[in-house]
Amino acid sequence: MILRASALAVALASMPAPSDAGSSRADGARYTNPIIYADYSDPDVIRVGKDYYMVASSFHFSPGIPILHSRDLVHWSILGHVLPRLPFAPEYDMPGPHSLTDAISKPIGGTRYAGGVWAPAIRHHKGLFYVYWATPDEGIFMATAANAHGPWSAPAKVIDKPMLEDPCPFWDDDGRAWLVHSRHGAGPLILHRMSADGKTVLDDGKVIVEDKQNLPILEGPKLYKRNGWYYILAPFGGVEKGAQAALRSRSIEGPYEARTVLAQGSTALAGPHQGGWVETPSGEGWFIHFNSTGAFGRITYLEPVRWQDDWPVIGELRPGSAIGQPVMEHAMPNTGAYRGDVRLQASDEFAGSVLGPQWEWNHNPDDRLWSLRARRGFLRLTASHADHLVTARNTVTQILQGPSSRITARIDIGAMANGQRAGLTLFGVKPSWIGIVRSDGVSRLTIASAGAETPGPAISASTVQLRAEVTVDQRVRYSYSLDGRTFQQMGDAVPLARFSWWKGSRPGVFTFNRNKAEGVIDVDWFRVEAPAPAMRKGA
Repeated sequence: MILRASALAVALASMPAPSDAGSSRADGARYTNPIIYADYSDPDVIRVGKDYYMVASSFHFSPGIPILHSRDLVHWSILGHVLPRLPFAPEYDMPGPHSLTDAISKPIGGTRYAGGVWAPAIRHHKGLFYVYWATPDEGIFMATAANAHGPWSAPAKVIDKPMLEDPCPFWDDDGRAWLVHSRHGAGPLILHRMSADGKTVLDDGKVIVEDKQNLPILEGPKLYKRNGWYYILAPFGGVEKGAQAALRSRSIEGPYEARTVLAQGSTALAGPHQGGWVETPSGEGWFIHFNSTGAFGRITYLEPVRWQDDWPVIGELRPGSAIGQPVMEHAMPNTGAYRGDVRLQASDEFAGSVLGPQWEWNHNPDDRLWSLRARRGFLRLTASHADHLVTARNTVTQILQGPSSRITARIDIGAMANGQRAGLTLFGVKPSWIGIVRSDGVSRLTIASAGAETPGPAISASTVQLRAEVTVDQRVRYSYSLDGRTFQQMGDAVPLARFSWWKGSRPGVFTFNRNKAEGVIDVDWFRVEAPAPAMRKGA
């Protein structure tokens, strides 16, 4: 069995009760990888009763640590976040005006780009959910909750030391608690005894795995127990070209023997990377991992797991080999449920009293500068003072869904001030955007790429619809409409904001003012059209 999971399903108070319509495999349905064409990197997954929960890295975005929920391991929705804000250092508040050069050169300039939450792990023990994560600048933290949708406890610092990464807790059959983690730069793997409540390590840690020749760049350890064996599943060899290793020992402190259990093989999927293992109530094993895809970020795959001589084989066996390779499609997991109606949240009409769980701010927001109540049915953003989009506070974004998508926002620009910029962006290093620049009392449509603005026509309309069409070649075409029916393209297709600060390109809305903190916009709605997870019927 996987780590000791409660037999009781957790009540999901913030979600409609899922139905188990159809057969456990949806009448022979098969899924196609990736299951989530979106940047949920460093995934970890558990089952509690009939429910599956996944966490992923969120880095400098706030709220932090998204929690996804599924009943069938293929169709996922966003349940919430562990961290309402990132409380670790003042730089997460992105304080004060600062230059673009400083912002990119983390951590100088009052930012924490590429900092924040790295590679969280989720577990369930004695009725509580536990999530552990590292921040490269501050240490290793944990939080707990009785329900996965929260509320979550304030973060407790488990290890007060920078440059650690990828923590994973483990409670053994005798009740003793342990923590395994790596160091920044990948490797070695270090094991600590922990207090029973998981809040404190009890020793300085012991190196249990270090083999730079056979297991270079070893990271992302996940610790399990099965049939009396302790297992660590961990990727090695780097994100772009690496593979998955399984390490096992009869003692949690080692020594561990290692075997490669998932690699590219004859597939096009180079570097199947870090993830987590879970079992269904029927006893099937599954492994969720990511793969790097450039500007789309690191997207999520599901692989079957079977066991041979107490070693896991992940994916399908490569011809003439004992090593697994990724599957491109497979029969749906036998979870007892099929939820083809479930999708990741994306579009938002801003009709509620809280932002949808798909939204994350670039660093912690200034809550004085945004509102869902100032004008009902709209998201109001007030411009702060900044020289560039990358240094602007209160940019709100979500994870890009691929392999193609169309994103459209309707924005009221009637209260913009001189010096103000506002619009729709694909955000990251060298971001691009389409929007409005207000100067000398004139509102002018503008496109920008990597900081270079290209002005377009002046407009007198008080509202505008802005559109970004993302294509499979990782480019974006921008257009606008003044009547809501006919869209006019601006400029040529440009590359998406590249994979940066460990994150893919992110669609979002923004405003800032180069003169002073002045001017507002009201976002009426934000609509995303993207393909559903690929499914087909039949064997």
